[in-house]
Amino acid sequence: MTPTYGNCARVPRTVATRLQLDDAMTTIDIDTPAGPIDALLGVPTGEGPWPGVVVVHDAIGYAPDNEAISERIAAAGYLALTPNMYARGGRARCITRVFRELLTKRGRALDDILAARDHLLAMAECSGQVGIAGFCMGGQFALILSPRGFGASAPFYGTPLPRHLSETLDGACPIVASFGNRDPLGLGAPSRLREVTQAKQIPADIKGYPGAGHSFANKLPRQPLLRITGFGYNEAATEDAWGRVFAFFGEHLAAGTSRG
Repeated sequence: MTPTYGNCARVPRTVATRLQLDDAMTTIDIDTPAGPIDALLGVPTGEGPWPGVVVVHDAIGYAPDNEAISERIAAAGYLALTPNMYARGGRARCITRVFRELLTKRGRALDDILAARDHLLAMAECSGQVGIAGFCMGGQFALILSPRGFGASAPFYGTPLPRHLSETLDGACPIVASFGNRDPLGLGAPSRLREVTQAKQIPADIKGYPGAGHSFANKLPRQPLLRITGFGYNEAATEDAWGRVFAFFGEHLAAGTSRG
């Protein structure tokens, strides 16, 4: 029996490489330096090639919300690949390891994200331009890896901001960042990121949303409690942020078609 993730069947990579272009979503295995991991792939309808986007999920991990995000990105005309950052070992051990590697800015978690980038670049359906988008923990990874071969980076509330931010963003790609002004983890984050990107002349669109908190673009469980604690979904902020992201990606990803 084929295992499923949501309404997405998991298929062997040999089959995944032969995806029909009208397949909306599937799960595949991608090769990484530490062995294969599963990843959610969203494919636009119509004729490619398309730019790609590596999507890095939040600290909660794989959830139906990841499907909705991938579908949104694919509907906008991008290949969307979400690697499972907790694919190895027990969940608690995975979370501990991934957060440790997030703090040290090295390790298998970063390798997995870069492997997802390379997988997209190797796809015949990819234009050769790949961006990165991340949420919460994933937003921090999107900032840390912005100098590592991506055409644009879209961190959603990547807070707390990475340590040694100026050094971290040396050679960074263009950045479109979205924050909730009620995020208890991100006080002052928009102004700090704006200060660094301006000093380094990194093209950037940085916005904080009044009334929005952490995880404002993720439809997580227990929303009433989350809103009280400065978290929670905010539809108006979400729609505005995605509009900015796709406009930014359209400028920095869709223009180029040379394969890397």
